[in-house]
Formats: sequence, structure tokens, C-alpha cells
Amino acid sequence: MAADLSAAPGAPVLASLPPPAAIQQLHHYAYRARDAEETRHFYEDILGLPLYHIIQSDHVPSTGEYCPYTHFFFRLQDGSYIAFFDLGDDEAALPSPNTPRWVNHIAFRVDSIQALQDMKARLEAHGVEVLGVTDHHIFQSIYFFDPNGVRLELSAQLADEFQMLQESKTAHARLAQWTTRKAQWRAERAGGKTAAPLKPQQNDRPEYNRR
Repeated sequence: MAADLSAAPGAPVLASLPPPAAIQQLHHYAYRARDAEETRHFYEDILGLPLYHIIQSDHVPSTGEYCPYTHFFFRLQDGSYIAFFDLGDDEAALPSPNTPRWVNHIAFRVDSIQALQDMKARLEAHGVEVLGVTDHHIFQSIYFFDPNGVRLELSAQLADEFQMLQESKTAHARLAQWTTRKAQWRAERAGGKTAAPLKPQQNDRPEYNRR
């Protein structure tokens, strides 16, 4: 259950707040780049995303701290962007020590299975190692890393809008069930009864079991 923000001292009365703004689409997602030109070559020359905008400064507008950077953006077909910061030190972002490399990633959508297969061939011709095509039932995907260690996914949708609407009708109930089970798991872990990670209540991908 979400926290009651109105109960906090000095918090606004929630009923008086305007409704959430309609969030239209992703504007951009930003990563650290080891080298701007290396990244440009990958995203523009190989993936076909045009370089569209550059911002350069010595100070960070959001924090005011001194950290010279070049911030550059590649445009997707829907007008959103993937962006990068070159901090001028030839350093890439370090992977998180507690998170598997496959977890954090960004996925882009292509128009068809044929387009997905064509991109796989194109990437491999440029020496990029590609995993897939992987069947996720509602879409198919390929996976690969950019020069900065960012894991990327290209996906071709299989399910139509009706099927996705049907999926959405059970999403909250399934997540609530997971949350209830996780609360019990936390209590058992605190009591020393388990050290194993919590498994989901159902397995949507039984074909990948390796028992």
C-alpha cells in the first residue's frame, strides 16, 4: 500500500493537488560515454540513429557542481532520444557490483521480425556480439552491448493492442501477490529462516527451466 503523504507534517492535502500530468512519451535516457565519437559511430553509423543535439558546459545545471561535459543526443523515430555524457576522461561507467549485467538495459522497438533479423545481421557484420532472437511470446528480441557497456535490446512486437489490454487487467493483482509474498519472505529472512532469493509465484517461461 502506498504511503499516505498527506499524513506527513507540512505535506499538502492530496485532494487539493492537481491530477498527474499526462506523460506523453520518453524524452531521453542518458548514460555515461567513454568517448563521444566512438559512441556516435555506434549509434549513428551502425544503429542508424541520427546525432541531433549537443550541449556543452563546465558546470552541471541541475546541481551547480563543476564537471565539464559534452552531452549529446540521438533521435528515435518517435521524437524521443537516447543521450550520453562524455566527461572528457576516457572513462566508462562502472558496472554495479550487486546487479547482473543483463538486468539494467534499454529496449528499442523495430517494426517487424524481419527488421529485427536484419539488424542482427548488420550488428554482427560490424563485429558486435548479439544474443537472440529470443522469443518472449508477446515480442521477440535481440540483445547486445554498446561501446560503453550499456546493454541494449531491439524488440519486435507480436501481441496486438487487445492482447496487451488483457495482460494489463491482471498486472496489479499479480504484483500485489508478489508484494504479499515478499513481505513474508522478508520476515522469514529477518528471523533466519531463509537466505534464498524469493521466487515468483508462477513461472511464465517454463521452457527455460534447467532442472
